[in-house]
Amino acid sequence: MDTKSQTSFQEKALELLVADADKIARLIRVQMDHLTMPQCPLYEEVLDTQMFGLSREIDFAVKLGLVDREKGKEILDSLEKELSVLHDAYTDK
Repeated sequence: MDTKSQTSFQEKALELLVADADKIARLIRVQMDHLTMPQCPLYEEVLDTQMFGLSREIDFAVKLGLVDREKGKEILDSLEKELSVLHDAYTDK
């Protein structure tokens, strides 16, 4: 595979991971906007499933050499910060 193709695959992989992370971030923001109970079992299950799925996608992309491990960690860390804000907002309410 030539370098141009590899770069294209890397860009596409990162684009897809960021899009999936954005979907999870929207889920978090909707929850924040409504300040409904973040400990809701259904919400927690959906969010846990989404976060787990994204972490597996990132691991796969890293193993293929399409995404740098540090970039994948940044994506997950960003979502975890948003979750922390949600929990802080709910507990301060």
